Amino acid sequence: MPEYTGRRPIRMEPFIVSARKYRPQQFEDVVGQQAITRTLLNAIENDHLAQALLFCGPRGVGKTTCARILAKKINEDGNQRDGEDFAFNIFELDAASNNSVDDIRNLIDQVRIPPQVGKYKVYIIDEVHMLSQAAFNAFLKTLEEPPRHAIFILATTEKHKIIPTILSRCQIFDFRRITVGDAASYLKYIAEQQGIEADEEALHMIAQKADGAMRDALSIFDRVVSFAGNKLTRKAVAENLNVLDVDVYFESTDHILKGDIPALLIYFNEILAQGFEGHHYINGLASHFRDLMVCTSQETVALLETSESVRQRYLEQASHCSGEFLLAALDLANQCDLDYKTSKNHRLLVELCLMKLASLTQRQKKKARNGEDAWLIPAAAFHNQTPPPETVSEPESTSKPAAGAQEGAESSPETVGSAHQTTESIPESKDMPESKDIREPEGAEQSQSPDNQKETSAPAGPKETPAPTLPVGKKKSGQKVSGLSLSSIRAKKAHKASRHHAAPNPEDLPRDPFEESELQALWKEFAEQTEKRGRKILAASLGTDLPKLIGDHVIWIELPNSTMKKEVERDQFELMDFLRTQLNNHHIQLKITVNEETAKQFAFTPEEKYQKLREKNPAIDLLRKTFDLEL
Repeated sequence: MPEYTGRRPIRMEPFIVSARKYRPQQFEDVVGQQAITRTLLNAIENDHLAQALLFCGPRGVGKTTCARILAKKINEDGNQRDGEDFAFNIFELDAASNNSVDDIRNLIDQVRIPPQVGKYKVYIIDEVHMLSQAAFNAFLKTLEEPPRHAIFILATTEKHKIIPTILSRCQIFDFRRITVGDAASYLKYIAEQQGIEADEEALHMIAQKADGAMRDALSIFDRVVSFAGNKLTRKAVAENLNVLDVDVYFESTDHILKGDIPALLIYFNEILAQGFEGHHYINGLASHFRDLMVCTSQETVALLETSESVRQRYLEQASHCSGEFLLAALDLANQCDLDYKTSKNHRLLVELCLMKLASLTQRQKKKARNGEDAWLIPAAAFHNQTPPPETVSEPESTSKPAAGAQEGAESSPETVGSAHQTTESIPESKDMPESKDIREPEGAEQSQSPDNQKETSAPAGPKETPAPTLPVGKKKSGQKVSGLSLSSIRAKKAHKASRHHAAPNPEDLPRDPFEESELQALWKEFAEQTEKRGRKILAASLGTDLPKLIGDHVIWIELPNSTMKKEVERDQFELMDFLRTQLNNHHIQLKITVNEETAKQFAFTPEEKYQKLREKNPAIDLLRKTFDLEL
């Protein structure tokens, strides 16, 4: 008889996992697939159900569950007992292990037998994409024309592996991933059923870890309950799932925003000491920046899948982050993620990324102090507006200023006009040139030559000594000089007028007659000079044809292609200046045409060269045949 040790024996009671215990028994209980369940219910009620259905989607989203509910639903007639599952009418086949032609033939033989109880026999083939090509072909005929009492439900996670002939015979239902909100709500319901106190943030963490699969969420829930007992907290879930808590990223971002590099590196060292990898940390930090980015706009806050309390923390921290900072931070974190696998020193790579992130805010503050940011430029700078009054300086003059006006003082345009009534008045705004035409490059001299000063003197009115001007951007003692000074405006207007008066009348230019031979000789001379200067393409284009004279002043040249035409047109001004000067005729014009037929006179290929030679001397053909020559 064994010795009694005083310990109570451990009694192992059968445990049913939540994925099986809480498997939905009605379409109303299916999570996150309302569109599909409503469609199937309406099809059953209206007797509009297809005999071949294909359920496809990610793992753990309810494909097999919906197939079983459908198989049970179509056999109900109101007379069945409670809990009747019609097990004799439902046949499940795992195509992953029964994927041969013989397995499909056995299935086809069973299909012929009508059901003993109920109206339909339902065949659920799970993982149907695992069937072999021969098995698919053996299944085609039966799937297209099954007996009236048979309904096939195919389920798969990889629809692209199913042959098109099978897809065309099925009514396809695409199941979607379970959202984090739906999964968290269902987990909350299960926790209430089991009497477990669970934090909302802990359930959201489990739902995010499941990545859209309800079965995975229930498996994680069972594991965490075994670890933490009847009270699930966020820290307990994070510890059991070996994931970093969201507090880690909030605190890291606080250090980054403060630019506190030493504290950030020490905090990262504590994370590594807990056994987490740097790759895992930098991935989570990039996701945190993404969540902060979506919180910067009210339209994108809905993209944040988390609990309400954590959402408020994101909104609060996002209010301290600029869009430029978050975009740069995302770029740095993503680049670190890409370089992690190829780096030999993983810790140094992540630490370097963290130091760059912490330096972003310091660089932005420095730019803001120096006024380098684009948004610090005044809006008036983007428009053609007159500068502020202090940038317009009063021109020096020998005439005395009006009473009350101080010499060299800064004044507005109105003050300048009233103080100098004896001098030339300021032009009207419609005559003033635009600011982009007035401003000169920094350091450019605006002083005029003596001849130019004579031309710019006023024809009437009191004499006025021209004011010496300074380069734009340079200051005289006690005075500011601007590109909009009155002296520069007058000088530009006078220079424009002098150029207008200096332009000769076209009718007064010489137009001496000339011969076509003289024109062709000068044309050849210009082509030779062009070739000597190294511009051989232009010289070759000019040498393809001699110009012809049309009328008295039109020079016509015919080129073999448009490329040569463009080459001559690019330098036609230099050519025409040469011809007008030599011929003493400033009325001549150039006309260029393209004739593709002229290109045939040039033999570019060996065959064309041979044909040209044979036309000149037919005996060359005999020479080629005699000696068996090749081109």
